[in-house]
Amino acid sequence: MNELSSANRILLVFNSATGQPGRVGTVMRRYGYEFDIRRPGEGDALPDDLGGYHLVVVFGGPMSANDDHLDNIQAIMDWLPKVVASDAMYLGICLGAQMMARHLGASVTPHPDGMTEIGYYPVQATEAGCDLFPGEMMVYHWHSEGFDLPDGAELVATGPTFPHQAYHIDHRIWGIQFHPEVDDEAHERWLSNSADKTDRPNGQGPDLQRAGRAKYDAAFGAWFERFAEKVLVGDRICSEIGR
Repeated sequence: MNELSSANRILLVFNSATGQPGRVGTVMRRYGYEFDIRRPGEGDALPDDLGGYHLVVVFGGPMSANDDHLDNIQAIMDWLPKVVASDAMYLGICLGAQMMARHLGASVTPHPDGMTEIGYYPVQATEAGCDLFPGEMMVYHWHSEGFDLPDGAELVATGPTFPHQAYHIDHRIWGIQFHPEVDDEAHERWLSNSADKTDRPNGQGPDLQRAGRAKYDAAFGAWFERFAEKVLVGDRICSEIGR
């Protein structure tokens, strides 16, 4: 395996005590990256110096990006300026995308009709995102709020219920509203812990979600592998990754 051209560490920031990198971790390990896991809600400090990280990933959580009274939200919001000022790439997943959008001046709000996306729903590529997304694909969501598009951001995926599904700024800062990290184990854990929340407006119950996973997860996972190779790894691709 060739040496990575610069930092080979990824900073994984979780908004819960039990969050795991799931498919994101599985895919990125193939490229030889090491993980530094921080949970600010559990008291972990977030690093001031990001020079040793290729990528920062901030995952989702059950709270709102506007919950400044929560330790993890306040800590991450206070820290995001350091991420933006660094050279590290950023991937925000669901809440992570919302917090970055908010930091960059955009609003994070519930759907005007109270709709949620909890389960598998379609997203479509925009013209700017047609090289990263198929015309339409089914992805896994669990959220009741969405983000406006920050100034300077380019929308690369949209959807019928929440129109802002994925954005980037200068190909370094990325935000996606859905959850590519959710593999079989994570999905069952989420359903076990929060099945009572799936009956929210437009939500899908556990049986419908499991049927969606059986039908759509393989293609969704294959999409993330392509996205990781093209966007998150880029010129750091190793020549031998066991594919």
